[in-house]
Amino acid sequence: MKKVLIANRGAIARRLIRAFGELGLESIVLYSDADAGAPYLTEASSAIRMEGNLPSDTYLNASAILEIAKKHKVDAIHPGYGFLSENTDFARQASESGITFIGPEPRLIERMGEKVNGRREMEGYGFPVFPGSQALSIDMNLEELTSAIGFPLVVKPSGGGGGIGMQVVNRQEELAGAIDRARAVAEKAFSDSTLYLEKWIEKPRHVEFQVIGDGRGGCIHAFDRECSVQRRHQKLIEESPTPKIDESNLRKQAQLAADVCGKMKYGSLGTIETLFLSEGGFGFLEMNTRIQVEHGVTEEVTGLDLVKLQMSLFMGDELPAQDSVTRTGFAMEARLYAEDPETMFPSTGKLQTFTVPALYGVRVETGYQVNQIVSPYYDPLLAKVIARGDTREQAIGRLSVALRAFDVSGVKTNAALLQKVLTSEDFLLGKIDTGLLNRL
Repeated sequence: MKKVLIANRGAIARRLIRAFGELGLESIVLYSDADAGAPYLTEASSAIRMEGNLPSDTYLNASAILEIAKKHKVDAIHPGYGFLSENTDFARQASESGITFIGPEPRLIERMGEKVNGRREMEGYGFPVFPGSQALSIDMNLEELTSAIGFPLVVKPSGGGGGIGMQVVNRQEELAGAIDRARAVAEKAFSDSTLYLEKWIEKPRHVEFQVIGDGRGGCIHAFDRECSVQRRHQKLIEESPTPKIDESNLRKQAQLAADVCGKMKYGSLGTIETLFLSEGGFGFLEMNTRIQVEHGVTEEVTGLDLVKLQMSLFMGDELPAQDSVTRTGFAMEARLYAEDPETMFPSTGKLQTFTVPALYGVRVETGYQVNQIVSPYYDPLLAKVIARGDTREQAIGRLSVALRAFDVSGVKTNAALLQKVLTSEDFLLGKIDTGLLNRL
């Protein structure tokens, strides 16, 4: 493998360019008109313009990306996260064109991307799931289903993610309307109206497990990440290790995640996301068959370079032994968004100042620089700010200082909200769940 096309933008594109350079690989990065001022365009081996701004014309334009890949005779495509990273058809078409898709086999992307199948798959391998149903159909007895699951429950689209289309139901008489609303959203957002029911968990912990598989039955884990600080199902702060859960319990669940992925012959990076209840343990939420936004948290506590490890497996190297993966210290990531702190809507405009702090124990990943335009076309993530410390308290302190030192003008940011979380009593004490923001 010599030449890799990066089918993405922003911080992850820059992260991939860095890793590929260290591996001696040539990197080709795509960019839209809106991203013409991005700093990583000069850091890549070459940059190729895709005319337009809309995702459908650029980073989601599978046919155009594949044509570029063929024209430039690349050996592989790395999709990063978001966009086409979990698109089964894109992965399959790349493979059929003789181009390595840096991700698991298309069959696994498809199986785990469809949540009903994903639940069934994980349950079959012995991974715990919360009470729920199969795909809803007109011949199902809804009263029997709800009696078995119990209220409150949630109607969920089987496709997509991010909580889009979910409807919480507290009583039987609310169910029909919730199904209609969820189906309409699912059809519009995912072109898939398939729905299922699941027990609604009030204010759970959101804990995920990083897995790395070789596609031949070998799979290891790189421990856990706490991702409970969320707004509208969007993660804001992640950390490792997960606080206030017994270490042996976390390791047992991480090993189970790795064992399951080994049984399905999973090859590549992946993340098994769970909900945790102190009284009920872990239950499967979904599996992301790609690199995570928050992968840097794991890298900081394990010393692994997950991107390089992922690429090495596709270049023929062996999977490391599980006992070679250790974790020390604490790491925490805050997602700095360009958004109005009052409306929570994206904030767009020209970055008049954009000074990234250079502090000991702090890592910043960004795809922006001063004078660049933050456009309305893409996710408004400005930077991922990651702090490491010998203690959790030290990591929190370094992260807080870094956010204060981050100088941004021209757009509004969520920095004040992040600081509010980091200084809150519950967060400092590790009393975290998905309802934390509502209590601040």
